[in-house]
This record gives sequence, C-alpha cells and structure tokens, in this order.
Amino acid sequence: MDFSKQDLIFMQRALQLAAVAEEKGEVPVGAVLVKNNEILAEGYNQPIKNHDPSAHAEIMALRQAGQKLDNYRLIDTTLYVTLEPCAMCAMALVHARVARVVFATHDPRTGAAGSVLNILQDNSFNHQCDLESGLLQAEASEQLKQFFKRKRKNG
Repeated sequence: MDFSKQDLIFMQRALQLAAVAEEKGEVPVGAVLVKNNEILAEGYNQPIKNHDPSAHAEIMALRQAGQKLDNYRLIDTTLYVTLEPCAMCAMALVHARVARVVFATHDPRTGAAGSVLNILQDNSFNHQCDLESGLLQAEASEQLKQFFKRKRKNG
C-alpha cells in the first residue's frame, strides 16, 4: 500500500496521542481526524478516566469534530487510528460518514475493519468507508505489546 507523506505525519500524531493515553494508564490508542489535509480533531483512549465504556480514541475524535463542525456528519474526512476499530467505533464511523479510515495494526480479537468483522465496508449499510491498514504497524503493535507486558508484570 502506498501511503503519502501526509498519511505518515497524521499516523505519527496518532501514535503520540496513544502515548498520552498510556501515560494516563489507558490502553494506548490514538486517533486523528483530518479534513482537507488539516487536523480537525484528535482523541485517545480514556474510558477508565471518564468511567465511560464508549470513550475510545475514535469516539473522542468524532465527538470533538462534531462539536467543531456543528454537525454529526463528518463528510470527506479521514480517520487515522493506531489500532483497528472495534464494532462500536466502526459503526460510529459509518454513521458519521467518514470517507476513509487508515489504521496501523490489526486487532485479531475485536477488530471490525476486517479482522473479526468488516463493518466499515459492509454493503448492508448506506455508507462504506475506504479502508487502508499497515501504516506504522510495527510501532503501534510494539506500543500495545509493551503496555500489556508491563500491565501483566505489575498486576
């Protein structure tokens, strides 16, 4: 897959946001929502801090963008996220009409962009997202592996 220099920059920012989540004791996942090659919104995992099971990185970015645009439709946007979206996030991306989703690493347990399900491209829905994966995969995967390794070690 050929990714642009801009794709790389936005995914690097998502990895930085994932590091912020990790510093706060959350699973390190970061997301950046882009429109016209400019960052519209950002998010990182914070369900523990917010006592909110829906406070995933993608949802946080979608909420911020919706408020900024004063619209729940996020037409012509691209979401960069460090981990394959789960079913909840994938359906939110479909409802928001996000045009393109780029994720770094697959989630073989709950991934809903091809690993377990592919909600983002299911023809049953009235919108499908363009989907690309593997950008900075090694970095995102290592970040997650090290987080869970430390978590297991520290109990």
